[in-house]
Amino acid sequence: MIKRSYTPTLSSIAVSVALMSPVMLAQAQEQNNQGLERIEVTARKTVESLQEVPISVTSVGAEELAEKGISVLTEVQQFAPNTTLQTSRGTNSTLTAFIRGVGQQDPLWGYEPGVGIYIDDVYVARPQGAVLDLLDVERIEVLRGPQGTLYGKNTVGGAVKYVTKAMSGAPELNVQGTVGSYAQRDIKLTGQYPLVEDTLYIGFGYADLSRDGYGEFLQSALPNQDLENYNKDVSAARLTLEFTPSEDLFFRLAWDKTEDKSNAKGGYRLLPSLLTDAPVPDSVFDSYTSLPTFNKVEIEGFSLTARWDISDNMSLKYIGSSRESYSPTNIDFDNTPLDIFDVPAIYDDENTTHELQLNYQDGDFSLVSGLYAYDGESCGQFEAILGFLGRAAFGTPGLTREVSGCNNSESVAAYAQASYNINEKLSFTLGARFTDEEKQADVSNGLIFENYYPESNWVPGYVRESDNPVPQVLGEDTNNDGILDAPAKESWSRFTPRVGIEYQANPDLMFFASYSQGFKSGTFNPRATVNEPAADPEIVDSIEVGMKSDWSDSFRTNITLFSLDHKDRQYIGVIPSEDASVLNQYLANVAATSGPGIEADITYIATDNLSVDFALGTFDSKIEENNAVPPLIGISNTPEYTANFALNYVMATEVGDVVFNANYYYRDDYRLFEDSDLLFQDGYGMLNMSVSWQSEDGDWYASLHGKNLTDEEYKVGGYSFVAVNPDGSYAPGLGGDNTLISYFGDPLTVSLTVGYRF
Repeated sequence: MIKRSYTPTLSSIAVSVALMSPVMLAQAQEQNNQGLERIEVTARKTVESLQEVPISVTSVGAEELAEKGISVLTEVQQFAPNTTLQTSRGTNSTLTAFIRGVGQQDPLWGYEPGVGIYIDDVYVARPQGAVLDLLDVERIEVLRGPQGTLYGKNTVGGAVKYVTKAMSGAPELNVQGTVGSYAQRDIKLTGQYPLVEDTLYIGFGYADLSRDGYGEFLQSALPNQDLENYNKDVSAARLTLEFTPSEDLFFRLAWDKTEDKSNAKGGYRLLPSLLTDAPVPDSVFDSYTSLPTFNKVEIEGFSLTARWDISDNMSLKYIGSSRESYSPTNIDFDNTPLDIFDVPAIYDDENTTHELQLNYQDGDFSLVSGLYAYDGESCGQFEAILGFLGRAAFGTPGLTREVSGCNNSESVAAYAQASYNINEKLSFTLGARFTDEEKQADVSNGLIFENYYPESNWVPGYVRESDNPVPQVLGEDTNNDGILDAPAKESWSRFTPRVGIEYQANPDLMFFASYSQGFKSGTFNPRATVNEPAADPEIVDSIEVGMKSDWSDSFRTNITLFSLDHKDRQYIGVIPSEDASVLNQYLANVAATSGPGIEADITYIATDNLSVDFALGTFDSKIEENNAVPPLIGISNTPEYTANFALNYVMATEVGDVVFNANYYYRDDYRLFEDSDLLFQDGYGMLNMSVSWQSEDGDWYASLHGKNLTDEEYKVGGYSFVAVNPDGSYAPGLGGDNTLISYFGDPLTVSLTVGYRF
C-alpha cells in the first residue's frame, strides 16, 4: 500500500512542476538574478548546450562531484533517472550497468555489455575495472536510450561518458587528502605544466586510495590470509601530453593505469549452511571462505587524439586507443570454510580502436560522421570447484569443472548523423550507422576429479600439472577427425537508424521526438558444454518525446517520455541433468521485453543562495516473449521508480564560501536475477549530506561528507543455487548446500577532505 501511494505522487509532481503557470515562474525569476548555469555536453560528439541536445542526458560536473563527495562512478546513479551503476560481484572494480532495463549482469568474458562506458570517447569494453575512481574529471555524462548511430554496438541501454579536464596552459598543482570511516586514507595529486608556452603541455594525476574492510572473513580454510572483507586498496595514475602547434591543429597523447589489490569480496549467507556449523553472520559484511582472499584488477590504456580544424565550419578528428586488463580473482559462491562451490578465475582482455571523424557545421546544416574499427580479444578461465561433493558422491580427492576459452571480436562501422533547420523553429535529424562484425570463440569444458586451480601456488603448495586438461567443446573441426581444434566463427551486420524532429518554440523551450535503434553484439556461450551456435544480436527500438525548457532564469525542466521494445534478449538457459556435478548451460535469444517510462530533471534556483534539484525515473517493463529455461519473471537491476531530491545552499563568509549539500535518493524494489525472487531488494531511501568550503583566493578547500546516513542495508548482487520445495522449504542446489548469498552496498560513512591548489 505504501508503494502504490508513493509512485503516482512522484509522477504527478514531475508533470505538474514542468507545467507550472507563467505567473509562478515570473515570481521565481524576481527572487533570483543569478541565472541557470549553461551546461555543455558532447552527447552528439560535438560541444553543445545540454538544453540543445534532443536526447535524455544527465551531466554531473566537476564542481558538483566535489561538493557532493562523489568519488567513484557508481555514485552517479543517484542523479541519473532509470540508471543502475553498481559494484555487484566479488570485486571492488567490476561494474553492473543498466539503463532503462537494458544491460548485462554477467561479467564473464564473451558477454557484451548493454551500456557503453567511455573515457574521453574511448570505449571500455569489459566490466572488470569499469568502476572508475574519479581522478581529474571534468564531468560525467549519462546518455539514456539507444545510442547506436553515433556510439555503435553495445549501447542499447545508453552510454556513460567519463570526460577528463582539459589543460588550461598555466602551471597547476593540486594536492588533496581524505580521511574517513573504516580508516579511509586517500591521497590525490593532479597538475599540469607548460613545456613550451602556449604550445606543449604535460598533465598528470596520481591517486592512492585505501580503506579497511566493512566486515571480515570470520573463518578461513587457509592460513596467513588477510581477513578484511570489503576493503579497498587502489592506485591510479594518468599522464597526458597536449600539443597545439597552430590554431588549426591539436594532439593529445594519454596514458592511464589502475591497479586494484583489494581483497576478493565475500558474500553474506542468507541461509544457514547444511554442511557446516558456521552460523549466518551478524553483519551483512561478514563472510567465510575456503579460497585465498587475494584479488587483483590491472587496467592500462593508451589513447591518441588528433584534431585538424580544416576551416571555420569543418574539422577532422582521429581517436585511437589500446587497452588491456588482467584480473586473477577468487569468488567463493557458497561462502563457507568448505570447498562446496568455489570459483577461482582469471580474466585477460585487450582491445584496440580507431575512429576517424568528420564534423561540419554551417548555419542551418550540421553533420557528424565517421569510420570506426574495433579489434578485441577477451579470454579467461574459471574452475568451479565442488570438492565436498566429489569426496561425498564419487570418493575422489575433489571435483572441478574447468572452463576456459576466448571470445574475440573484430568490427568496422561507418556512421553519419545530420541535422537541418527547416526554419527558425523546426529542425530535422537523420542518422544511420552500418556495422559489420565477426566473432571467433573457443571453449574448453570438462570435469577433473580433484580440486584444480588456475595456476600453481594459487593455494599453498598446490602445483598445476597440466595446462589443458579438459577437451574443447565449442569450435571447429578443421581436420575432420572428430576433434575440435579451431575457434568457431560467426558474423553479423546491422544497420541502425535514428530519426528525430525538434521544435524550438522560443529560445528557451524546445520539444523533440525521435526514433532510434541500437543493438548488442551477438556472441558465443563462454560456458558451453556442447558445440552450440552463437546467439544473435539483441535489438532495441526506442521512441522518445521530450521537452527541454528554461522557463525563466531560475527554473529548468527537462522531461522525456519513452517507450522501448527489446527483442532477441540473450539469456543463459539450464539443461536439466540427473548428475549433480553437471552444470549444462546454453545461450540463446529467448526473450523479448517492452515498456514505457518517464525521465525528469528539474532545477529551481529559489534564491541567490539556494537551489533545488529533482530527478525522477519510471519504467514499467513487460515480458513479451518468454522461452527461457527457467522462465523469466521480470527484469533484473531495474526498479520501477528512482527519484532524487537535492538541496544546495551557498553561504558567503569572510573566509570564503561555504556550500551545504543534501540529497535523498529513493530506489524502488528490484530483483537481482530475472528468473527468481529469492534475491530481491525492497525499496529503500538513502540520505547524504555534505558541507564544503573554499578560501576567497581559491587556494585552500575542504569538505565533510556523510553518506548513507540512515545506514540502509541494500543488496547489489549475489548468487542463487538453491531450490524451493512446494512447502516453502529450501532444497540444496549445485554443491549440495543452500547457496543463497548476497553482496551489499556501502554502509554509513563519514569522510573529511582537505586540499591545496598551488
